[in-house]
Amino acid sequence: MVVSSAPGKVYLFGEHAVVYGEPAVPCAIERRARVTVEARDDDSLRVHAEDLSLDGFTVEYSDGSDDDPDVDVSESLVDAAMGYIDAAVEQARDAANAPDAGFDITIESEIPLGAGLGSSAAVTTAGIHAATRELGVELPTEEVAERAYQAELEVQGGDASRADTFCSATGGAVRVEGDDCRAIEAPDLPFVIGFDGGAGDTGRLVAGVRALREEYDFAADTVESIGDVVRYGEQVLAEGDIEELGRLMNFNHGLLEALGVSSRSLDQMVWAARDAGALGSKLTGAGGGGCIVALDPTDSTETALDYTPGCEDAFRAELDTDGVRVEET
Repeated sequence: MVVSSAPGKVYLFGEHAVVYGEPAVPCAIERRARVTVEARDDDSLRVHAEDLSLDGFTVEYSDGSDDDPDVDVSESLVDAAMGYIDAAVEQARDAANAPDAGFDITIESEIPLGAGLGSSAAVTTAGIHAATRELGVELPTEEVAERAYQAELEVQGGDASRADTFCSATGGAVRVEGDDCRAIEAPDLPFVIGFDGGAGDTGRLVAGVRALREEYDFAADTVESIGDVVRYGEQVLAEGDIEELGRLMNFNHGLLEALGVSSRSLDQMVWAARDAGALGSKLTGAGGGGCIVALDPTDSTETALDYTPGCEDAFRAELDTDGVRVEET
């Protein structure tokens, strides 16, 4: 048995635009997905999941089975969750040259599913890491990240970027532009997260941005403008100017609003954070619901979010400098 964990993430800048080759800067946060993998004597899979903003589910199946977990949540979210698990298993089987390997898999996560904090990337990364080690293969971190990206690419129909999985695998702050992925230096950032209790449909939101880019030249320009914000933001991050980072986050959120990926609950939390004195605030991830991230070294933003209609939870999140790791063998 092997237990591995990987961190979630927030985007300082760059979500959606990164899909089109623009740069993005995600940062790992100290909220983790933990995946326990134990090899079976047959080729079947038994998956038990908890704390993915679902009620928890268990499903046992062999390849090709149509069994589905019985839970009271969006079918698309359940399908996506199972899709990432299946894709991670296939990547592990391929890496270990063990096409018939079966597993008992347990997933415990502090990261809400579909909320913009990188739940799927963390589960996929930790799952590949644990399953390959259970089969006696220790992959370099870079290969875990690449295989996790390939898994997400499959599930998301070719619209994934390397940002989430690379950040989850390596930890810390990273810079991703196309195939160029690297760690970057970042000061301690006073992240505050607001969560509306919901989730966005990543596939639908990404497809919506794609349709806008194809229909309107100014929508394509908006995506490129997000890339420009990221490039300037990198310089500001290197200088440690947190106040300017906050202003750029505000700008980035406005561009994402223009692309139609925000929501009333996200906007309410963004403005509550700003009114409370946050240096900056924006949605994080695909949008449509889920989480916002703010910069505030004081308690004011967290307190304000606690009293904001539509905010189900607010919490502080530290930068996590550890990426995927073994917790237990």
